[in-house]
Amino acid sequence: MNISHSTTVAIVGGGFTGLAAAYELAKKGVAVTILESEPQIGGLAAAFDVGDEILDRFYHHWFTNDLYVMELIDELGLNKSVEINPTNTGVYYANRVFRLSTPWDLLRFTPLPLLDRIRLGVLTLRVRHVENWMKLEGKSAVEWLTELGGEKVYRVMWEPLLKGKFGEVAGDVSAVWFWNKLKLRGGSRGKKGEERLVYFKGSFSALAEALASRVRELGGRIETVAQVHSIKPVGTSWQSETAKGIISSEHVIATTALPVTAEMVRSWADNEYLKRLERINYLSNVCLVLELDHSLSDTYWLNVNDQGFPFVGVIEHTNFERPETYGGRHIVYLSKYLPHTDPLYAMNALEMLDYALPYLQKMFPKLERNWVVKCHLWKARWSQPVVEKHYSQLIPAEKGPMPGLHLCSMAQIYPEDRGTNYAIREGRALAIKLVTQITTAIPSS
Repeated sequence: MNISHSTTVAIVGGGFTGLAAAYELAKKGVAVTILESEPQIGGLAAAFDVGDEILDRFYHHWFTNDLYVMELIDELGLNKSVEINPTNTGVYYANRVFRLSTPWDLLRFTPLPLLDRIRLGVLTLRVRHVENWMKLEGKSAVEWLTELGGEKVYRVMWEPLLKGKFGEVAGDVSAVWFWNKLKLRGGSRGKKGEERLVYFKGSFSALAEALASRVRELGGRIETVAQVHSIKPVGTSWQSETAKGIISSEHVIATTALPVTAEMVRSWADNEYLKRLERINYLSNVCLVLELDHSLSDTYWLNVNDQGFPFVGVIEHTNFERPETYGGRHIVYLSKYLPHTDPLYAMNALEMLDYALPYLQKMFPKLERNWVVKCHLWKARWSQPVVEKHYSQLIPAEKGPMPGLHLCSMAQIYPEDRGTNYAIREGRALAIKLVTQITTAIPSS
């Protein structure tokens, strides 16, 4: 099917950034077309069927202080789909599970001496009162966390998590990245100090679909299975060449990973600009999703502080959203960030299950293979930008090298990290800027 047409704004990528930008533009009457390479929209928030329910491919939740997504949900009239629940979090260390949901749990975390437990508690409080994060840009997470909590706290609590997520590049990660993670979790708590998280009934994909429906109602177009091969300036406009046709537009918003955007503009952009787009390192992700007929534990989010375990966490989703939602199945996510060249990235679902099961059985000795009803494996090549020291100097500008090209990717969300909440914020903010440009460029009659 040929989809060639002209529009005012073409958006490359149908994740939450692109959807939020399209929604804001369409509200103001601006013609907009989203070009998504996959069969479904949502990007990393895409979903799949589990029985009669839709489940996220990659585990998701929001914090109660994620205000931008809550504002959007309110605008769409979908507040009844929001669930806010206290969650059980814990740490697996030295072959034991320790609950870490409240400040009182922290005081009972015996792998650390009492003085170090107090230091850890003070560290989490100090993080929430950092006023000038720019002062952290020149420090690595390793340096900063060791300064704040001491060597013992870093080695027991933070080093396994940092290395578990970032592997060989853990030492490159900026203190700013870790500061933001701790700040978000610390600000999402109830009156008794318990962590409270937010989920959207029917999966995050259900919100993406609702937003897409609203974009269409407002006159926007969304083309799926429309991978963009190139973005080229032609006169005073732009042409986005897709697998299904050419889209002409006055503006292009590229929401894809920066190296992917580099390939789209390679035919005309200079080497300096291409190098800037390719400078930021990305880790890939593999996520094994298990449907079990038994529960592993009562913990929702179990951080694994054992560097011999290949996954940084065990997320039992059905300790957050009820198993009855998924026909009584217990849903467990095992997520691993890794270079796309790692042999694990090439595994299929059964190979990954065979690889993961012995580690899980060490943690949960009662687990038997016949508990696994189904397993699914999802992969994302461009999953996590590595936020290095002085990251603000690495991020390319929103404005491209020629008028009309705009970058709005998850690698540019800073000092915050990637995530639905900030994707929505950035997409809407850029759209508002474009509306002003477009309306002021129209001559008055």
